[in-house]
Amino acid sequence: MSIVSIGEVLVDRSLIEARFSCPLDSCRGACCVEGELGAPLYPREEAPLKGAVEQLREVLPESQLRYIRRHGCTELYQGTLYTRTVDGRECVFVVHRDGVALCAVEGAYREGLLAENKPLSCRLFPIRVRKKFGLDYLVYEQHHMCRDARQLGDERNIPLIDYVGAALEELYGREWYLSLKAFVDSSTGR
Repeated sequence: MSIVSIGEVLVDRSLIEARFSCPLDSCRGACCVEGELGAPLYPREEAPLKGAVEQLREVLPESQLRYIRRHGCTELYQGTLYTRTVDGRECVFVVHRDGVALCAVEGAYREGLLAENKPLSCRLFPIRVRKKFGLDYLVYEQHHMCRDARQLGDERNIPLIDYVGAALEELYGREWYLSLKAFVDSSTGR
């Protein structure tokens, strides 16, 4: 495992070389359902998510609304804030359409009903932001559920950093993102 530094951000080299394109028809939205914890949140994301619950009343299943009323839509675990999950499975903001788990927040945002999109960590997935030496450290989590996304990314030659480019740019700014792309281009011969 090797790490490169792009500005003040450490980046795992596996992320730089990865190809990725999520085929929802294949994974069926597994990233919103699998795992014991929900999506990691930045503190600034908590209030908009709590405010979104009322606006999502017509979209979310009644069972999830009851769960949110009883437990809330976020939780703190070992000092990190997460979206809450129902019984350690799916995120409280999941809706199912044709057997696919989708994000109600993202859907409402795309329709112009919410001012804020789904959490940044969801838009960055499968990249996770960790800490190393006091700096953000971007790692590529290669989950089994994303096997088809890796294959499709390879077939279509879609770099992971391009697939999540908008989220990376939102997190670190356009200049940083362009620096990352320049590094990738120079190290991969693109």
